[in-house]
Amino acid sequence: MQVHSWTVGMVCNAIIACAYLLITLAIVVPLARSHQLRTNPLGAATGAIFFTCSVHHGAHSLHMALPSLGVHDPQGLAMRAAWGWPLASWDVVGALVAVYYWTLRRNYSSLMHGAQLFEDLRQRESQALELNDTVLQGLVVAKMALDLNQPDRSQEALTSSIAAASRIITDLLGRNPDGAALLRSAPATLEQP
Repeated sequence: MQVHSWTVGMVCNAIIACAYLLITLAIVVPLARSHQLRTNPLGAATGAIFFTCSVHHGAHSLHMALPSLGVHDPQGLAMRAAWGWPLASWDVVGALVAVYYWTLRRNYSSLMHGAQLFEDLRQRESQALELNDTVLQGLVVAKMALDLNQPDRSQEALTSSIAAASRIITDLLGRNPDGAALLRSAPATLEQP
């Protein structure tokens, strides 16, 4: 029995369409449950991208399958004729990646619960605001202490701000397990106003 390239393409596109549809549901359902579809545009757009890709690949499969189901579909016949082995090979790669993605979800289940996939951005924004607030408040206190000729109070405020900033940055970056140093790309400089 000879396997046609369009048959391989049809089956692989169906697998890809199903995987994309499941990814859409995995993104959109938790966002909807947590009432974030309107407030989380990145999550909603990501779900929409996967949905449109699912429809696209599903349409390829459907058009190629219709002639086999007795439906006269000129587009399906044209797609069958045009679907060569190079394209079918990429469809195989795409289907394998789609299946591999779903096997990985087990290993990363903690990231996939709820709308947590997109919560990281909100958490990082909150931590950045905390860092900014902590450092800015400490600098204001230090400047006021210097203006009031209280160098000890100024030094105390600066030391406290530096320690708080260091703690928050360490929490943001996490512990570096391989011990590699995280260095700036350029040294810090003081600019005169």
